[in-house]
Amino acid sequence: MGTRFAATAAATALVLGMTAACGSGGTSSGKGSGTIHVMVYGDAANKVEKQIVDTFNKTSKVKVVLDTVPGADYQQKLQTLINTRQAPDIFFHWGGGSIQPFAKAGLLLPLDDFIAKDPGLKDNFLPAVFNSSVVDGKPYGVPMRGTQPVLLFHNKKVLADAGLTPPRTWEELLAATKTLKAKGITPIALGGADQWPTLMWFEYLYDRIAGPGLFQRAVSGDKEAWASEDSRKALAALKELADSGAFGGHFDSVKFTDGGSPALVAKGKAAFELMGSWYYSTQQDANPDFAKSNLGYTPFPTVSGGKGDPADVVGNTNNFYSVLKKTKHPEAAAEFLKLMYSEEFVKAQLAIGNLPTTVNTVNHLGSSANPEYSTYQYKLVKAAPSFQLSWDQAYPQSASTRMHTAIQQFFDGKLDADGFVKAMQALPTA
Repeated sequence: MGTRFAATAAATALVLGMTAACGSGGTSSGKGSGTIHVMVYGDAANKVEKQIVDTFNKTSKVKVVLDTVPGADYQQKLQTLINTRQAPDIFFHWGGGSIQPFAKAGLLLPLDDFIAKDPGLKDNFLPAVFNSSVVDGKPYGVPMRGTQPVLLFHNKKVLADAGLTPPRTWEELLAATKTLKAKGITPIALGGADQWPTLMWFEYLYDRIAGPGLFQRAVSGDKEAWASEDSRKALAALKELADSGAFGGHFDSVKFTDGGSPALVAKGKAAFELMGSWYYSTQQDANPDFAKSNLGYTPFPTVSGGKGDPADVVGNTNNFYSVLKKTKHPEAAAEFLKLMYSEEFVKAQLAIGNLPTTVNTVNHLGSSANPEYSTYQYKLVKAAPSFQLSWDQAYPQSASTRMHTAIQQFFDGKLDADGFVKAMQALPTA
């Protein structure tokens, strides 16, 4: 989540047949037999995971079984399975705080030995991205899928019909919401029922107003950061937007994970949606004509007087695969991870609008589903002075539920600024 922090949960059935890997242990992919289970977030990007699994299984005696879990259920399912006999051999995650508890509990296999045998498992990825899955100096993850900056997407036709252009400033966004409301259009689609999409508005407003330092202090344990003047300025801006009716009157009953909020934009019922870059593949899968002709995207608006650099981005540096220490087929797992920097992988991800973080990705941008979009993302991420990891991934997973609840309650008016500050100060940071 946070998805995700994520894409539309196109996989609708939770795979219940997850079992521990079986067969002879400690064998390479070219020796012995058995299976390894790979657990992934279920969404429109699964087509690439299935393709890579098929490629691996063509030559490996140890076979990979792909277990897709609907996005809305993924985090809970992972937490439930991770320390049981039903745990997967390899699992999908967001790096950062999302794996710290697992690493500290000794559940994960450090990848030092894998990297010693194949330095490409590290060297073929952008360092800043690879290091997002390093815990206490040990590498625990290999990047998969692509980098996921959060962008402000829009329906080109809706804006044109309303006489609007994409907002470059916060003031222009507020003005656009008034114009759209007057025309009976929901200005901004929001999957509030999932909670984590709402968090993206907080992440960007805090960055634009306070700069990335405030959140860095907070996640490092400085609880006073949440009570600062800049924090309260960001909350005031968020409250103004929420109270203006910019998100309509039913956003708490709309989900992103079931395709609800993207459909509002695709059908012209809403103008904007703030979402991770996977939004393109989501729309391409569910509404291909709209994705091709009328889906627009811009950076998050600037905020006058803010301390944050307008080129800063928030989101997920990438998704990762980690390996459970108790896998019976570590060498097969290592061989599978090597495919994450293969040319086939890079081209397949680009074909669905994702932007892999391999060092050779730049050589293949022209072959993507939308070269203009892929190049735009690449330049945006490359130029960003700060790429802030999603809050619910930077904090330990034990903080996610309370964080999401505080976010939702503030938007709903059930928490005032003081209540939100206290809720965030109470979150665990380690």
